[in-house]
Amino acid sequence: MDDLLSAARDAAEAAYVPYSDYAVGAAIETADGTVYTGCNVENANYSNSLHAEEVAIGSAVSEGHQSFSRLAVTSTERDGVTPCGMCRQTLAEFCDDDFPVRTDGEDGTEYTLGELLPETITREHLE
Repeated sequence: MDDLLSAARDAAEAAYVPYSDYAVGAAIETADGTVYTGCNVENANYSNSLHAEEVAIGSAVSEGHQSFSRLAVTSTERDGVTPCGMCRQTLAEFCDDDFPVRTDGEDGTEYTLGELLPETITREHLE
């Protein structure tokens, strides 16, 4: 998973964060091995800001991918940041509970999506 974490670190360098100065990068790998990256993009109207994980997923989905194998997320602080609740729910739209999420802190913790977002809302709940 080090290659994916490296891609996430590269993506964080492109972040637009004039308000928080907290750059985040994400890299998601599709089922066929293609990697998409994203960085956070802040806006003076905070609710219009984009999160790195959603930018990466959106890029992949816009090119026809809907099946993912793993995700790495980092900040330039290397503080072990995990996807926020909104990004976790977006991931749950496409990924199972056992989907691996690697963070970039001192210990390089790896979680599953199910650990990060137990009892999530799924398509089955809406049917």
